[in-house]
Amino acid sequence: MSIEAPETIVVNRTRVACDGGGALGHPKVYLEMGKADFVECGYCDRRFVLGPEAIAAREKGEAEAH
Repeated sequence: MSIEAPETIVVNRTRVACDGGGALGHPKVYLEMGKADFVECGYCDRRFVLGPEAIAAREKGEAEAH
């Protein structure tokens, strides 16, 4: 059984920040994908997915712009 994330956000970096969004969010946390192509927030279950251009750049060995 697979449960979908409540919200999926496409990003261009492997390190992202999540605060839950809105007035009833949660403390800001920083999440690191590592070698994966996505990471999920432990508070709100938002899923941050690395976009296709960022995946292609990573596969070519290009440094990530911060």
